[in-house]
Amino acid sequence: MQQVENKENQIISGVIWKQLLIFFFPIVLGTFFQQIYNTADTVVVGRFVGTEALAAVGGSTSQIINLIVGFFTGLASGATVVISQNYGAKNPDGVQKALRTAYALSIAGGLLISIVSILLTRPLLEMINTPSDVINLSETYLCIYFAGLIFVFIYNVGAGILRAVGDSRRPLYFLIVCCIINIILDLVLIVFFKMGVAGAAIATTFSQGVSAVLVTITLCRSTDMFKLHLSKIRLYVQPMGMILKIGLPAGLQSAMYSVSNIIIQSSLNTFGTETVAAWTAFSKIDSLYWMISGAFGIAITTFVGQNYGARKFGRMKKSINICLGMDFGSSVVISVLLLIFGGFAFQLFTTDAQVIDIGMKILHFMAPAYAAFAFVEVYSGALRGTGDVVLPMLMTCGGICAFRVIWILFILPLNNTLEMIVYSYPISWILTGLLYILYYFKKRQQFPDTDEPTEA
Repeated sequence: MQQVENKENQIISGVIWKQLLIFFFPIVLGTFFQQIYNTADTVVVGRFVGTEALAAVGGSTSQIINLIVGFFTGLASGATVVISQNYGAKNPDGVQKALRTAYALSIAGGLLISIVSILLTRPLLEMINTPSDVINLSETYLCIYFAGLIFVFIYNVGAGILRAVGDSRRPLYFLIVCCIINIILDLVLIVFFKMGVAGAAIATTFSQGVSAVLVTITLCRSTDMFKLHLSKIRLYVQPMGMILKIGLPAGLQSAMYSVSNIIIQSSLNTFGTETVAAWTAFSKIDSLYWMISGAFGIAITTFVGQNYGARKFGRMKKSINICLGMDFGSSVVISVLLLIFGGFAFQLFTTDAQVIDIGMKILHFMAPAYAAFAFVEVYSGALRGTGDVVLPMLMTCGGICAFRVIWILFILPLNNTLEMIVYSYPISWILTGLLYILYYFKKRQQFPDTDEPTEA
């Protein structure tokens, strides 16, 4: 395969909207196949094991996974930004040191967090009021999943490195292969060997191990400046500081998201297993939007990072505007499609009419407000690409995370219904979107509008 070094870097020189789409589609398809890891578990378990098992592999389980994996993924995004800036500036030494540091961080972090997570699994499930009829199944799934966290971390770091240098295709190919492996193993272990949620967890963990190996081999075989030398993996102080400076706020932001969602999940759990199962199925359907919007966020972070490194500030601004238009338009289309076909989607996960009815009520509250989040996703991704992460993190944590916690603690008791819980999502998206609009238009004035490289 032709290497990146043998062709002009189109992210800093090509037609913006075309390059955004070329970069975006492999990311969104890759995210789609990554979501299928757990969604396949959900579909097979829900159809062949039962409602309790469906609730066990979603609900509380998903929220805890998102908390732990999301924190590290956010932390690792710092490496993506540092590498993209150095790659755009054509600084091979900076790329190499950041790459080695990121890999060392993923290996050490994967082992440490895996041990801690397994020890905390039961207490966390009990703390968030996981229903008694699913808590043992949830614990089984989580412990097996956490045993393979190092694979999750290595893949996310490796894929982030490839995307940082403009290669969003090969991470997609790896996920397609591993998704197929996961589905086959789900059917074999759950349907034929009757292993239930344990079989689902084993299938997911094994598949993630394969993806970690594939992305590592790809980096080791590269002939570009991002070639990985396993024997040289180590922590470098300067890039480590930059990675933490950019990634830690993103990791804390992700953790705050998860904490607020766990608090919401705790309230949802009090409504019974049917509601938990409905929320689990909805979260898989809802992930269609987050896959697409999140892919735009990843794309604009790389575009801004490379153009910022190349001092092409005018091009950087144009890419942000184009990406925002794409994300906003996609949000409207997805909302309409889900409102029309949502009922059919729920039937993929369950035949329980009560679960489907509850899920559709949730969907009707959520879907119309997706477009408001486009401003949060694109502007936060763009600001991250320039290294501006602290104030955006505070805006997100305050406008979305803290707001939802306050809503659950003080507003929900006034009318303790499922609808009141769901309202916290669209309201928080709108408030935070307004904050980002104001901050971005103030921040953008610091950069010139020229497309030409500018003196540092």
